[in-house]
Amino acid sequence: MTAGLTGDGSGDGDVRWYDDAAGPVVRPYAMTRGRTRSADGAGLDLIAVVVAEDPADHPGAAHALADQTLSPEHLDIAELTRDMPRSVAELAAGLDLPVGVVRVLVGDLLDAGLVRVTRPVPPAELPDESILREVIDGLRAL
Repeated sequence: MTAGLTGDGSGDGDVRWYDDAAGPVVRPYAMTRGRTRSADGAGLDLIAVVVAEDPADHPGAAHALADQTLSPEHLDIAELTRDMPRSVAELAAGLDLPVGVVRVLVGDLLDAGLVRVTRPVPPAELPDESILREVIDGLRAL
């Protein structure tokens, strides 16, 4: 098969790409099998940190890595997080994938035990600044 573009050469913008010249075209819903949320339904924040689990610690993880049902994108995420923890936003930027797709794929890896996720503390659960000031003042008084 040959790759190339066609058009009448009039420069009217009617250019069409065919075959390999168009590059890989995979719709995001195909990568997630039409899902917009992971199986557990928990949404991942953009700053949630993803770290690959050591397959030696989880016997099922080594089997899941060898499993043919994992997509190349799943394996890319596992590989990127093996050396250094990365946020969901970093993964999306590094893989050039939409954040929604990365959230679903990370959820799949989380369910398989291949990664762990550290979620940020919600602002409502952070201690009040006045309490921290009182603790500091109390420590200084000692």
